[in-house]
Amino acid sequence: MIPRHPQGGAAASASASGSVSLARRRSDLRLLVPALLAWAGVAVALGRPAAQVTAVALGVGVVGVGALVAAGVRHRPRPRSTRHGTGSAFLRWLPLAALSALALSLGLGALAAMTAVRDAGTVRQLADQHASVTVTATVVSDPRTLDPPRGRPESSSSVLVRLVVDQVVGRGTGSAVQSPVLVFGDDRWSGVRWQERVMVSGRLAPSGDPADDVLAVLTPTTAPTVIEPPGVVASAAQAVRSRFAEATEGLPADARGLLPGLVIGDTSRTPRELDEAMLVTGMTHLSAVSGSNVAIVLAAALGLARWAGLRRRWRPVLAAGLLLAFVVLVRPDPSVVRAAAMGAVGLVGLSASRRRAGLPALAAAVVGLLCWDPWLARSPGFALSTLATLGLLLFAGPWGEVLTRWLPPRLRSWGPALAVPCAAQLMCAPVIVLLQGAVSVVGVAANLLAAPLVAPATVLGVITALVAVLSPPLASVVGWLAAVPTLGIAWVARTCATVPFATVPWPRSGWGAVGLAVLSVALVLGAPWLAHQARRRPLLPVAGVGVSLALVVPTHTWTWPPLGWAFVMCDVGQGDGLVLSTGPGRAVVVDAGPDPGLINGCLSRLGVAVVDAVVLTHFHADHVDGLPGVLRGRTVRQILATPVHDPDYQWREVADWARAAGIPVDEVHAGDDLAWPTLTAHVWWPARVIQAGSVPNNASVVMTVETGGLRLLLLGDVEREAAHQVLLALEHSARAPPVFDVLKVAHHGSANRDDDLLAYAHAPVALVSVGAGNDYGHPAPSTVTQLARDGFRVYRTDLAGDIAIRRGPSLPTDVPVPGPPGSTVEVATSR
Repeated sequence: MIPRHPQGGAAASASASGSVSLARRRSDLRLLVPALLAWAGVAVALGRPAAQVTAVALGVGVVGVGALVAAGVRHRPRPRSTRHGTGSAFLRWLPLAALSALALSLGLGALAAMTAVRDAGTVRQLADQHASVTVTATVVSDPRTLDPPRGRPESSSSVLVRLVVDQVVGRGTGSAVQSPVLVFGDDRWSGVRWQERVMVSGRLAPSGDPADDVLAVLTPTTAPTVIEPPGVVASAAQAVRSRFAEATEGLPADARGLLPGLVIGDTSRTPRELDEAMLVTGMTHLSAVSGSNVAIVLAAALGLARWAGLRRRWRPVLAAGLLLAFVVLVRPDPSVVRAAAMGAVGLVGLSASRRRAGLPALAAAVVGLLCWDPWLARSPGFALSTLATLGLLLFAGPWGEVLTRWLPPRLRSWGPALAVPCAAQLMCAPVIVLLQGAVSVVGVAANLLAAPLVAPATVLGVITALVAVLSPPLASVVGWLAAVPTLGIAWVARTCATVPFATVPWPRSGWGAVGLAVLSVALVLGAPWLAHQARRRPLLPVAGVGVSLALVVPTHTWTWPPLGWAFVMCDVGQGDGLVLSTGPGRAVVVDAGPDPGLINGCLSRLGVAVVDAVVLTHFHADHVDGLPGVLRGRTVRQILATPVHDPDYQWREVADWARAAGIPVDEVHAGDDLAWPTLTAHVWWPARVIQAGSVPNNASVVMTVETGGLRLLLLGDVEREAAHQVLLALEHSARAPPVFDVLKVAHHGSANRDDDLLAYAHAPVALVSVGAGNDYGHPAPSTVTQLARDGFRVYRTDLAGDIAIRRGPSLPTDVPVPGPPGSTVEVATSR
């Protein structure tokens, strides 16, 4: 017998009509086994030599053929005495085993063939030698401008383009190849078009992982030379995209960015803050083309065809043609083809007349996509699309029926709509945890609120694109109609992202994903029993919610922030975000971290509505990119910054933000005195530009601050050279505080430090603002050891979360400081 699948109990209770039997669902589920086995096998085999994969594929294929022959023997007449028992049970599994082996063999065979093709030639050898080459290649992706790396000048910003190289010349030899290569170019690459053939010279390097979907990375040394324009189809698709962009140019920022993402997969204009809100609320599938968009477009087209009287037998042909045209328009990238396949499967599975075909179609789509592009096997997007579609097929129908019976009469029509995001969220949660390290609490609610807006936004967006071909001005009018539901989606994302506890931290590991999956299965299997108990004992759900909150929300969160806090180091990841209280609801912010959402969340938790000043110690992204989050919904009086505008592009970005918000920007220099209610500060650096080391880091604003009875030394990101100059200034000035209570350690605990300055600043508490799992190695073990040796008690944001400081009466766990007898530095953390 086939084991009962996880949703068996819930499905049985939900199928009131009994139109689909449990036995039939079991039969359908068996077809998923070959697809999952092929998926796992291809994922494991990625990066292996083609010969090894071929050998395994042949061996598994032989086993599959043998099992298939044995399964055929099963259907011959047999004596009644042999029709039962262990042998008979084994024979019943033979068809499934044969199909699984053949699916695995097919996937491995496709991987072996594609690996052999892309490895043929000299690209891999030249990349291993870091050789200079000249290549002829076809552009297979639209150029995408990447954010400049932290701390590098503007010229280091790069444009990402994928090529398929067909000719390579290097080290005196030429070779015909078919090798995918990733290009990190400059602004000269922003104008290349999809399906152009180009010639370029540059230096090859290995991709870094044999399992990558590209063979090498090319750093170009010349501009691309177009040797063949795109074909007719590609040019037509580009014309539609260009005219659509023109038609939507005048829309509000959120609609101008989100609508092209929904319709043609162009996310280049989506505001960064909206991207972050979509991520927090689990709505990222609405910020770009996904399976749901494909299903909506196909459903609308088929509905129109039915209304127009198109015969039923021609509708699949129409759907296939539309699907192909849609993929070409959006671009046949792996993610788009995956979305198209899953959208078609979802449409089939949710169709009342073809619901039984949903699971077989999904299994066939998984195997087919792996044969088309085996590198999808390790793609998180592929996993999310597949699991979301599986969730819809397994749970959306039964759960919709249950919710329809349970909801009040006026809300029963919401049952199926509510079931869809619940099913998708349940299936995708373990993968999302691996990507984000958190579980979205508001994801279901946000998707439910946005669901009624997705279809009109998508359909009106497609109409806008079609009208734009004929008349961009007329398309602009339709675009404004499409902007209304699109702005509604953006509003839902931004609003839900600000809800307290919008996400709950969860272990970002394989065990964390497995644990969440087990919990999800337990909830599904136990749902009928829980529902029965809830009807018998109405207080049981209330108790369950209370226990859940107790498990996922730390107890101290209810008392955060501590009363009377004077200073808070926000957990903004790998960056700095410091908050100094200047009164109830008011503060001075020193640096804003790399993420607007994180600093905004910290300030919201602290209740800060008025920012007397934002002090930007220097212009690296991990200190200034979060500035829009500080400005969001708050009154900001002024911005004070280092006079060294390096990196220049980052300084210009800050100036643009300030200008848009009408906030003055002033410079601070060594010797300046600053004062706000309850807070005074003296600036000790920068006094001059130091060319050694990192110029921006060594131009950091260094301040001593006195607030709430505390004396703090804030060192920005100064490195050894500037730190020594700060030490000399403190030692030779009568204005230097005799002792410090808190040291903000420079540059996230970097090993590039001045130990004499640490010794001079001897304080009971040292704070390190650092991101968990950062690839800089911060804080350096030698710095942590030195701080301990100097008597500091070290607190780190990657371990403690937000860190609050105040001065108060002695407590056993507090840190004694120099000063009046019985006074201490009180430290509280949000974890």
